[in-house]
Amino acid sequence: MGALADTFTEIVDSLPDDWTHLDIDLRIEDERRYIDAALYLVMINAQNYTRHPEGFHWRIICAHRFGHAAAAPTVHGCLKLMDDAGIVAELRVVGVREGRAPVVHGWGRPESFRRDWRRVRAQ
Repeated sequence: MGALADTFTEIVDSLPDDWTHLDIDLRIEDERRYIDAALYLVMINAQNYTRHPEGFHWRIICAHRFGHAAAAPTVHGCLKLMDDAGIVAELRVVGVREGRAPVVHGWGRPESFRRDWRRVRAQ
């Protein structure tokens, strides 16, 4: 594994189990590799910065078990591809949200749905 994938794994492993949302900034070392990095980062819908004061190039939004963001294994895979391509970069954690739970309305749903939902959420 390369530096980016290892760093991301360390970040995720350091989080509590109930984390739901992770914001990470990514800065590539060689700006000539910007297009190469963008090709990999499009898979996780990374948001590029046009003029970030500290020189960071992308914001990566990652979800743990639910939410509207890239899944952690997908982010890890993308960063692994960047490592394999020789793109050197730096990651910085911007924010973490934890302790949230998905809201699913059970009104009008059969009891089997509610039972399955409780079973899945208990894991």
